[in-house]
Amino acid sequence: MRVRAAALVLLLAPSLALANGRAPLTNGVHFQPGDSHSLFVASTFGLLVSHDDGCTFDWVCEDAIGYAGTFDPKYAITTDGSIYATTFKGLHVSRDGGCSFQVVTSELADGDPAKFSNVWVDALDIGPTGEVWAGTAENGVINNFLSSKDGGHTFTPTGLASAEIWWKSVKVAPSDDQRIYVTGYQVAGTLADGGQMAPTTHLLRSDDDGAHWNPSALAGVVFGTTPIVLVSAVDPTNKDIVFVTSLGGGTHSGDRLYRSTDGGATLDEVLVAADTIRDVVIRDADHVMVATLADGTYASSDGGKTFAKQDGTPQLACLGQRGDGKLFGCGANWDPDFKAVALSADGATWSKVFRFVELNGPLACPEGTPEHDSCAVAWPSLQTQFGATGSRCGLAPDGPPADSPAVVPPKKPGGCCDAGAGAPASVLFGLGIGALVLRRRRHRASRHDG
Repeated sequence: MRVRAAALVLLLAPSLALANGRAPLTNGVHFQPGDSHSLFVASTFGLLVSHDDGCTFDWVCEDAIGYAGTFDPKYAITTDGSIYATTFKGLHVSRDGGCSFQVVTSELADGDPAKFSNVWVDALDIGPTGEVWAGTAENGVINNFLSSKDGGHTFTPTGLASAEIWWKSVKVAPSDDQRIYVTGYQVAGTLADGGQMAPTTHLLRSDDDGAHWNPSALAGVVFGTTPIVLVSAVDPTNKDIVFVTSLGGGTHSGDRLYRSTDGGATLDEVLVAADTIRDVVIRDADHVMVATLADGTYASSDGGKTFAKQDGTPQLACLGQRGDGKLFGCGANWDPDFKAVALSADGATWSKVFRFVELNGPLACPEGTPEHDSCAVAWPSLQTQFGATGSRCGLAPDGPPADSPAVVPPKKPGGCCDAGAGAPASVLFGLGIGALVLRRRRHRASRHDG
């Protein structure tokens, strides 16, 4: 039913979606360690890059990154500005700010256990010393976690090779680069008596940079129909405090959040959400925030032991805290937020950083690079759809602005963030929320449902 409803919305409003059939919205925010001015914002139409605190955003299109369709890469940024992106065909990296992306390990011979350039990479994190961790999740191959200590030039497989497990998430403790948490989903397996085991999920911890792994029993964790857990956050100063999300284990197919103070050995339930948990941000020893799109934002003042609904926040499809303590979130581009990227110093009061009408254009790159040759050609269409006029930094007030006549924003609160005219706000709401939730669920368990 949900699939048919989403398809119907798209049929009713084809002119409102981008070429990949989805409404344009922001859905991830990432930061460059040591840089208090750069922002990397994921969207349904590519990556948006700013190096001036969001005053100017340039566009890196999907073709330049190396993916297409209704897929959202996971991104990670290194201290030197290298951009990593997960795709269905390996881990891609740009070392020139987004102008070109290469597929890591593609130069290795087929059969080399360190080669993972032709499989789906679904887990990615960068540790405090720059070590890159990536996990694969492909059907019919040996999946593994691999790590690189030389800036992504070479990777070493860990001891987690498996023909039955798809690796779903990885987090390196910010306070100890030897402490690694990973999760995986096992669709099937053979029991000692020769029978087949039911689908299951795994949470493992390493205390020695992946040399050895300790599994968690996941006792008491409530799972969704497809049992998948993700490591959502590790405390910046205490490597033993970790938050784990159970996908679909909450109410109305929402998620459940668990907290551990012993490195994942035991887990306490701290939040039952009615929607997808988008991000968990540990602000300090006392304050933790959880962002969901349809169920609102939750805040904790006791270190994440309990949470309460927080009023007045945007419709956060993402949430992140930069090294300088500032919070950035992905809000609705039109009603009700008028903030595609929002900023807060305290998590309670939010101001606009960026809206799509302010998009500067494609990232300026040399001729011959994918960004120059592919994205520049595609830009006029996107510019027209958004009515983009470039940066309004210091000029545009917060709140509902007067957009270009080419852009007609939704007129009913709750619309997500579409860019054209010709459909009622209720259609926009269905397109933005329904399609997002459906697609998000599908990709988090994609190809792993049996």
